[in-house]
Amino acid sequence: MFNKFLLFLLTLLAVPSFSQTASFESYLSGFTNPVDIANCGDKRLFIVERGGRIKIVENGQVLATPFLDITSQVNSGGGEQGLLGLTFHPSYSSNGFFYVYYCAGTGNGETRVSRFTVSGNQNVANASSQVIMWSLTQPFGNHKGGDIDFGPDGFLYFSPGDGGDGGDPGNRAQNMTLDFGKIIRINPQPNGTYTIPPSNPYANNTNNTTKRIWASGLRNAWRFGFDRGTGDIWIADVGQNAWEEVDVVLAGDNSGPNFGWRCYEGFVGYNTTGCQSIGNYDFPVVVKSHNDGFCAIIGGRVYRGPDYPSLQGLYIYTDYCEGRLHGIGSEDYHTVILNTNGVQGFTAIGEDMCGELYATNDITDQLYKIVGPYLCPEDVNRDGIIKYTGSGNDRDPILVAVGGSTPNNTVSCVGQNGIMLNNESTFDIPPIGKIRVVVDKNGTKKYYINE
Repeated sequence: MFNKFLLFLLTLLAVPSFSQTASFESYLSGFTNPVDIANCGDKRLFIVERGGRIKIVENGQVLATPFLDITSQVNSGGGEQGLLGLTFHPSYSSNGFFYVYYCAGTGNGETRVSRFTVSGNQNVANASSQVIMWSLTQPFGNHKGGDIDFGPDGFLYFSPGDGGDGGDPGNRAQNMTLDFGKIIRINPQPNGTYTIPPSNPYANNTNNTTKRIWASGLRNAWRFGFDRGTGDIWIADVGQNAWEEVDVVLAGDNSGPNFGWRCYEGFVGYNTTGCQSIGNYDFPVVVKSHNDGFCAIIGGRVYRGPDYPSLQGLYIYTDYCEGRLHGIGSEDYHTVILNTNGVQGFTAIGEDMCGELYATNDITDQLYKIVGPYLCPEDVNRDGIIKYTGSGNDRDPILVAVGGSTPNNTVSCVGQNGIMLNNESTFDIPPIGKIRVVVDKNGTKKYYINE
């Protein structure tokens, strides 16, 4: 299993080592309580509204007709209920299947995972095609989790919260006969049913352990995401009243990690009555204190997009209250604050087809793009630094070669027609490795590796 208590000691030694910056850039309005972002493998973005609608962003505009409207079925009361998550089948282009996680019924109601099918119009779903694949009766109105995603293994993952109230009074997150406080992994079938993946950690158990369980001991994993470069899963678990945490499970690890809630909140004991010894739990790679303004961590993605090479390999996340962008190195778990000014109300961070990141905010009701400095992808070789660049949104690359050594990793960055970007002649370049990503004006990515 991964991230045992020893990692806590290693985390204490980690210090910020990179100088990346990033910010939220207002992109589009026209939403009501947006809470999730997804793509289906093309240039469109799908924005989930908590009330029960999914809207499409195409060519920089919000389409007038919703992709899906199930407001009549969605219970969006109680603050943490509603239509909460969306993902598309890996073979969506051929089978038209997509999956949503939502709260139904009245009062505490139940949570559901349902499959829908697109209609003959690619911008409109068939609302009558619903197949309810999974449901869970809820004891309280909060802690519904709600994220849902396909992993690189082709299986469907989703995250029910611990059932709500405060402090997990039923100890549901540690009860392996219940789906509460877990990440569930299933294998959807074409007929609308599902099977248990044979590599699930409890697939062969003969006791009452729920075979759907892939990970346990989570309080409210509101947002998780897979690193498209490595397949690792990053889980942001919302804390009780002191600590927010980020957990990581490496690709291929199906050992059944237990992240400790309600025994532990972050690294700190919360209610250890009846708990196992500390070595049986998997601890976070990063924790954030409520004393620093955090209240509900909003998980994101590891940045693998082409536009901002200084952000490559960073897991980028924020917090609903603290509101700044933060990064965690995907290889060494170093941490860095990416911007200085916070904006409250962010609810999700998601990717477009190329790996660029966007964020939703339910206070401003806007969609934002996460942007970094307009640096050129770079590579250091025997001759110095070779740069490709474009000015602003014009991605037509221009080669700039700087021979010999360059002190302090600063190089000239020349824009289109030889004009300096932002009227500056130099940019600080962090040492991010020897892989160069070039994007031409048609959006085509090319990868170069020097000797």
